[in-house]
Amino acid sequence: MKQDVTRNAAYTVDCEDCVHVVEFNPFESGDSGNLIAYGGNNYVVIGTCAFQEEEADVEGIQYKTLRTFHHGVRVDGIAWSPETRLDTLPPVIKFCTSAADMKIRLFTSDLQDKNEYKVLEGHSDFINGLVFDPKQGQEIASVSDDHTCRIWDLEGVQTAHFALRSPGMSVCWHPEETCKLMVAEKNGTIRFYDLLAQQAILSLESEQMPLMSAHWCLKNTFKVGAVAGNDWLIWDITQSSYPQEKRPVHLDRAYLFRWCTINENLFATTGYPGKMTTQLQIHHLGHPQPVLIGSVAIGSGLSWHRTLPLCAIGGDHKLLFWVTEM
Repeated sequence: MKQDVTRNAAYTVDCEDCVHVVEFNPFESGDSGNLIAYGGNNYVVIGTCAFQEEEADVEGIQYKTLRTFHHGVRVDGIAWSPETRLDTLPPVIKFCTSAADMKIRLFTSDLQDKNEYKVLEGHSDFINGLVFDPKQGQEIASVSDDHTCRIWDLEGVQTAHFALRSPGMSVCWHPEETCKLMVAEKNGTIRFYDLLAQQAILSLESEQMPLMSAHWCLKNTFKVGAVAGNDWLIWDITQSSYPQEKRPVHLDRAYLFRWCTINENLFATTGYPGKMTTQLQIHHLGHPQPVLIGSVAIGSGLSWHRTLPLCAIGGDHKLLFWVTEM
């Protein structure tokens, strides 16, 4: 008998708008509560959340909005800077967004009077991924439907530019060796670039299209995961340029892939948004079937908590959180 793994969200937080993207801060920011950012049709909200799984005196979830930033255009992506700190005086909130107008905005705030943003222009089509360099936070990488990966400094100057053979879907920085960058293309190719030599050093092939999302496992950087077509795929880059494992998961095409931050065998995928509901699946590499299935009306975005096996998705006027076992 098959075990029913369908679960409702463990926690929800009400929002004032449809949520298009949600990101937990992946970096230690010096405060017990975890920073979370989410974006809607014309604003970005920065908040903190604590969960009963980590703090004994919290019942369920404790969420607090720290600041709402007017954005003026739909938010499509959010990336946190490692320079964000809550334990400094004044605190530093730093993140960037990609938007429907093909521009990147770099926000800096002290949560009081200083709230500024800088616009980074150059992409000529939709931006599908962006990320800060995880060590110093002095550079931003972005990939776009314009068949480029671009590296920017914080002044908005492009310091590198890689021509791709198809739309760039995802970009990840190596957590330790910041001269290494992973770029995933819609045609199914994932390339690793050496930023010092400014050239590709390794490539992986999914042999499936369209590749919609890929992610570098930060717990074990030999592992790369992606979704292409209806399947999830996992590579061990020391073994082969072809996937070690793959499995069909979403009937309506798979859309996002994210590794859990604390367990190299745990990952989540979502189905294509746009139909009535978006399906979330959490997978464990040792299990043939998903270990958790959730669904959310008009869901988008997917992010794992920094220290818990818990992931967030944006929905219609709410954030939804699912908790799984290790």
